[in-house]
Amino acid sequence: MDLQRFLWYPIEDLPFIALALIIAFTVHEFAHAYSAYKFGDDTAYKAGRVTLNPRVHLDVLGTILLLIAGFGWAKPVPVMPGRFKHPRLMGIVVSAVGPISNLLMAVIGMLVLYILNQTGVLHAGSQGVYLALVHFFYYLITLNLLLFIFNLIPLPPLDGYRILSDLMPLKIRYKMDQNVQWGMFIFLLMVFIPPLREVTLTPVLGLQWDIFFILRDFFDYVFSPLDWQSLIIDFAM
Repeated sequence: MDLQRFLWYPIEDLPFIALALIIAFTVHEFAHAYSAYKFGDDTAYKAGRVTLNPRVHLDVLGTILLLIAGFGWAKPVPVMPGRFKHPRLMGIVVSAVGPISNLLMAVIGMLVLYILNQTGVLHAGSQGVYLALVHFFYYLITLNLLLFIFNLIPLPPLDGYRILSDLMPLKIRYKMDQNVQWGMFIFLLMVFIPPLREVTLTPVLGLQWDIFFILRDFFDYVFSPLDWQSLIIDFAM
């Protein structure tokens, strides 16, 4: 059986993808849990979620979907905004820090890659070590950018929906909450029906490359430019 036809990413890259996902999902959910705890809600703390232990954050279905469909999610962090001093404002912050943490991880990943190149460490080892580093950092950067964009989509159960809900007047928010199941139904249709996905999710998720090129141009200016064309050729080897 050809497993590759069921996967979004090359099967030989799964170890690098798995490591990048563990980091991305863990940091994302930890950011939610920690910020909620600091704002006065200890629900996630009592559930053992204020930790960088990936085992408590990974969701099996969400991880499998990312490998198959190209995007997914981790286990949601339990939050009770009513325990916040300013529920709506702090609720927005708690929802937003997850995607922001993914953007930050992408920036850090690209920064480290440029530093490794600048100092010569990237090319100091064997060809195998070089290819392993290139693969890992490529996926660390691109998957975190993907999760940043994906989680800001304003459909349940994503962070973007919770942010939008907290920004809405109370009357509209109640209407949104009453129809949340329809929002989730629409979201699933967009995920699993390819023609619908191509005109909805795909263009939105493509924004990750706009951010990628902005970061690349910035770091090319600050450091010695990276030969991304050669990296991509080596990456495809």
